[in-house]
Amino acid sequence: MHHLSARNASASKNSVASPMRHRILVVDDNRDAAVTLAMMLRIMGHDTQTAHDGVDAVQAAARFQPDVVLLDIGLPKLNGYEVCRRIRGQPHGGEIAVIALTGWGRDEDRCQSAEAGFDFHLVKPVSVDTLGQLLSALAPTER
Repeated sequence: MHHLSARNASASKNSVASPMRHRILVVDDNRDAAVTLAMMLRIMGHDTQTAHDGVDAVQAAARFQPDVVLLDIGLPKLNGYEVCRRIRGQPHGGEIAVIALTGWGRDEDRCQSAEAGFDFHLVKPVSVDTLGQLLSALAPTER
């Protein structure tokens, strides 16, 4: 698992918008939060889709083929750890940046997310600047 500070060293601290366009799947069982975040990301220039439970997230990842997944851990049907494992098992699943975006921030939660295959673990609430810096540091996958 990567630490945000190590990955955003080259990102501009004054810029929220990512210079690169990403295909981002936003997964959160709080529909308002998912839709709001997806809308903010679209304003930043990204292509987004949302999912609201674990099963839908796995299916949406296969269909949409994102290069970034912002994934809540406390989801109905399948938790975020299992969703991440299943996404990693899909074709191109190893090329996706999977970011935990969760209220769970204990050391045990971070260890579990690393073991499940998450690349980053961010604890809600995450600032627009922090998310923008992380996305700027990620190179989109070319397909």
